[in-house]
Amino acid sequence: MPTSATTLPRHQHHIGGEQVAPESGEYIPSFNPATGRPWYEAAAGNAADVDRAVRAARTAFEDPRWRGLTATRRGRLLRRLGDLIGEHAEDLARCESLDNGKLLREMRGQLAVLPEYFYYFAGIADKVGGEVLHTMDPAIFNYTRREPVGVVGAITPWNSPLLLTSMKLAPALATGNTVVVKPSEHTSASLLRLVALLDEAGFPPGVVNVVTGHGRAAGAALVEHPGIDKVAFTGSTETGRAIAGTAGSRLARVSLELGGKSPNIVFSDADARSAAMGIVAGIFAAAGQTCVAGSRAFLHEDVHDEVLSLVTERAAAIRLGDPLDDATELGPLALREQLEKVRHYVGLGLQEGGKVVLGAAEPEGLGDGWYYQPTIFTETDNTMRICQEEIFGPVLTVMRFRDEEEAVALANATSYGLAAGVWTRDLARAHRMAAAIDAGTVWVNTYRAMSPLSPLGGFKQSGLGKENGPEVIHEYTRVKSVWINTSDEPMADPFVMR
Repeated sequence: MPTSATTLPRHQHHIGGEQVAPESGEYIPSFNPATGRPWYEAAAGNAADVDRAVRAARTAFEDPRWRGLTATRRGRLLRRLGDLIGEHAEDLARCESLDNGKLLREMRGQLAVLPEYFYYFAGIADKVGGEVLHTMDPAIFNYTRREPVGVVGAITPWNSPLLLTSMKLAPALATGNTVVVKPSEHTSASLLRLVALLDEAGFPPGVVNVVTGHGRAAGAALVEHPGIDKVAFTGSTETGRAIAGTAGSRLARVSLELGGKSPNIVFSDADARSAAMGIVAGIFAAAGQTCVAGSRAFLHEDVHDEVLSLVTERAAAIRLGDPLDDATELGPLALREQLEKVRHYVGLGLQEGGKVVLGAAEPEGLGDGWYYQPTIFTETDNTMRICQEEIFGPVLTVMRFRDEEEAVALANATSYGLAAGVWTRDLARAHRMAAAIDAGTVWVNTYRAMSPLSPLGGFKQSGLGKENGPEVIHEYTRVKSVWINTSDEPMADPFVMR
């Protein structure tokens, strides 16, 4: 609940290069998942705060200090920002770990890579151009221009605030847009630290603004604001549909990175131990709180028992505990609500006839943190709710398959299409599976690999558009066609198409 009086540290909005208090005077507590206790408060934004931020972004977009900046100089700013992120990596990693419970060692690794996203788009900034097109009239010179879409509204989730926000910020800024970010109300701290680094890097005030607050207040106001030219959202499919409908009603552009129920498929010729570790990484890393979590394991009947045994053995040995401890392998769930959701789905799995071979309970001796044991269900059917609905927690369902055709059918029998894993030594099969699986990313003999150079985005109910790679430039630019008549001859018949 929002509060108006507290002894906790308070974070304000970041608008137009300044720290701005919320118009409502209210703040939202953010909880440390490892302790269950609040550790700061963030401004509770509303429509008035959003309007102020969008106006600041529009002013910055039209300001010659940004609009008149060459693409090469925009790239220099992005490179400087990447350098600053590297210099402040430890602080940013610790802040995010305190905010959402991710392992500090995982966040250190993520922060070591994060500057590369800004370096990559810094290099792309002055390579974005149009084309010269051939026409049927040699006197006509026709070319295209790629221009920024304008003011981007970015709405980002709680599971990886810095990474998922950077995937939007870097290409948006590289192409000359300005941005208003609405982070999750649960995890605002690390992003507010990041936006301070943009100021230090030399970005003009208002180029990036942050309004914190609840989705139903600040988030909805951002999507509905007529000054927002594009909405970039990462989150649940249900919320993504609502955003697409609202934005579509005023013809604003959207890109949506949504949910998943990704299959991890192990064939009989795979390296069983490597595949088992890939399954563990796919579902138990980050406590299963990733959109690409490999939550459905399909094991060929010839290796089912062996791989299941290896997965169960390793999962049973996972060390739960304080995410700031380097020895910890599984931290808490990020939210109390997420813990309750996991409990609910585990209960559903039992009601549906699934057999628990590991977990299905909260660990003892970890205080008031929001921890849940790694959980594995067998004897599940692909039609069960725990096999079809995104749980976003450390819950794995395991199913058998007989042949390649059945594996493809099972993998594709879901409304989602974000990612998939395939484990096989057969190169021809790997390519067949990559082509047949209906997902935006397919990993073969690995899982959760990611790069700023490679596009990320789902099929079906997993989203619209792409993040990362050269393809994302199209998400943040619009194309203009320019026609120039180079002839000195007077216009001919005015009643014909040219």
